[in-house]
Amino acid sequence: MTDINKLAQQLEDESLPPVEKWNPDYCGDIDMVIKRDGSWHYMGTPIGRKKLVKLFSNVIRKDDDKYYLVTPVEKIGITVEDAPFLAVLMDVEQQNGTQQLIFTDNVGNRFIAGNDHPIRVKVDPNTQEPSPYIRVRRNLDALISRNVFYQMVELADQQTTNDSTELTIKSLGETFSLGRVN
Repeated sequence: MTDINKLAQQLEDESLPPVEKWNPDYCGDIDMVIKRDGSWHYMGTPIGRKKLVKLFSNVIRKDDDKYYLVTPVEKIGITVEDAPFLAVLMDVEQQNGTQQLIFTDNVGNRFIAGNDHPIRVKVDPNTQEPSPYIRVRRNLDALISRNVFYQMVELADQQTTNDSTELTIKSLGETFSLGRVN
């Protein structure tokens, strides 16, 4: 097994509770908000204990368009302003001529962009501002921080078609669009 395959397997093996298998009763919403900057707030106050935030992040689930903290006996609604995670670091490694983009989010999850962790960019129709995301797990995404997105743009290739140029980036043999260049 190659080093990258070992790393990918190690990252995938990190134990997470099987929240998608739990179906407890809905207990209502609480005043907990995950801000766009990745910070967690309870009743308007930032949660400063990183271990507590990590614990909560392990039991978050998204059903339809709503986020919940789920245990085997409770399901509590919370508010997420954008995405529940923020990708804050990106390492680039080459293995046998293949580029791997290894991301770390604000709670310490590590994952390699690829088929299981795709990158997508949503463009605001009014401002044309890009919002890049990467899948962390299940149907939960991380907003890619601005500095990491700039790092990605620097690594990107330009693909020109008849009337436009698109920036693309590769990881684990997958190609992801970062958007069009005007």
